[in-house]
Amino acid sequence: MRHSQQSPQVNAGSMADIAFLLLIFFLVTATISSDEGLNRQLPKDCPTGDCNAVIADRNILTILINEKDELMLQNNRIKVDELQPLVMDFIDNNGDKSCSYCNGKQNPKASDNPNKAVISLQVSDLTTYDKFIEVQNELSKAYYVLRSNYSKQKFNKLPEDLSKSELNQVKEAYPFILSEAETK
Repeated sequence: MRHSQQSPQVNAGSMADIAFLLLIFFLVTATISSDEGLNRQLPKDCPTGDCNAVIADRNILTILINEKDELMLQNNRIKVDELQPLVMDFIDNNGDKSCSYCNGKQNPKASDNPNKAVISLQVSDLTTYDKFIEVQNELSKAYYVLRSNYSKQKFNKLPEDLSKSELNQVKEAYPFILSEAETK
């Protein structure tokens, strides 16, 4: 008996169509992850008119994050969870309020006024993104609490319930002035 040397052939003409349909199916059904970032609006060029204005040292709160993700506030090492109340004390001094640790006197290490308070955040090239975001979140929380307290006092409303003009007044009373730089 003689066997044929030919092997059976498979019709592969529709394989390309099937592969194309599978590719389209996976492209349509797959979710594309998007990177999350900070929701911040960049300031306009020289918003105050005088970009070379001298800021008193008293009105600058310096926060450093080093290459080991250690946090320093005015050259004192702190933990991230300690940052929010310290930032709030610095900003909301108004030049005349006493602080809890100053024996009833004005806080000499706090800003003159919330309008003059500047947060200087300096990070190392090796600071992790997670630590940077964690510090940014604490700063945002501090401003949210201050603005929320102000809106309750002035308008008897939460910030979410304010009109646009009322919200602008709150933001003017507690402007979020943040200077970011790399450490030297």
